[in-house]
Amino acid sequence: MSPAQRKRLGRILLNTAGVLVFLYAIFPVYWMVSTGFKTNDQIFTTEFIPFPTSFTLEHFSRVLTEGVANNSIWLYLRNSAIVALGTVLIGSLFALLSATAIARFRFRGRGSFLITLLVVQMLPAEAMLIPLSVMIRRVGLGDQLLGIIVAQVAVTLPFGIWMLRTFVAAVPKTLEEAAWIDGASRMTTFWKVLFPLVAPGLVATSIFSFITAWNDLVFALYLMSSSEGYTMPVALQYFFGQKGVDWGAIMAGSTLMTIPVVIFFLLVQRRMVSGLVAGAVKG
Repeated sequence: MSPAQRKRLGRILLNTAGVLVFLYAIFPVYWMVSTGFKTNDQIFTTEFIPFPTSFTLEHFSRVLTEGVANNSIWLYLRNSAIVALGTVLIGSLFALLSATAIARFRFRGRGSFLITLLVVQMLPAEAMLIPLSVMIRRVGLGDQLLGIIVAQVAVTLPFGIWMLRTFVAAVPKTLEEAAWIDGASRMTTFWKVLFPLVAPGLVATSIFSFITAWNDLVFALYLMSSSEGYTMPVALQYFFGQKGVDWGAIMAGSTLMTIPVVIFFLLVQRRMVSGLVAGAVKG
């Protein structure tokens, strides 16, 4: 086999593997959306039905009009949006300031702090559930959306700090020194010189925080006691009943829950990819 043929074969195998990975990743999403449009007879049949033979909007209509747990579905979507956006705003601010301090200053315990960040990233959110929940309830934030935001910031902050640290460290310090010589203050230099250069990394970490907080089930379920404070993932649990599972409503609600994330991702996907790639190269 000639080198050109080997190269062509390798490209074919690589493309085939890429297609298989894509199908493996997209199939659950397709099954979720298609099941939301199927009738109950098609959902609970023992036969494999890849495409709905007859479309129905019954499940979407029921979720949108009847709601869940005597509350409108829009209430849960609003709560999820508040938690996700609050996590992004607070987490991004703390991550950027912390990353700047770590990248620009040398202080005792800096190396140990970075190692701690790596260790915390390896821990699942469930491992921090009890200690975080106890602290949040003791400060009076239990059964409040702010308590969920605090928990999500604690979960996503290590990744944000580690990611943004590479961006800040890659910015030449001479740019800041030139701004200081021109009479700019540290705060002015931070916002007008450093911030625009690390914006792609900030977008990438913000999207990660948004998706993590939007999909959170554990903290929202454990911290909230009233249904008015539930987020969308918790609300969907009500369709798992003692007498059976309402898969049509679950899939319809999950589809509605996915739409805002997909729209948000499509709007910022270029910045996210460039930010992640740049962060990996700089790290």
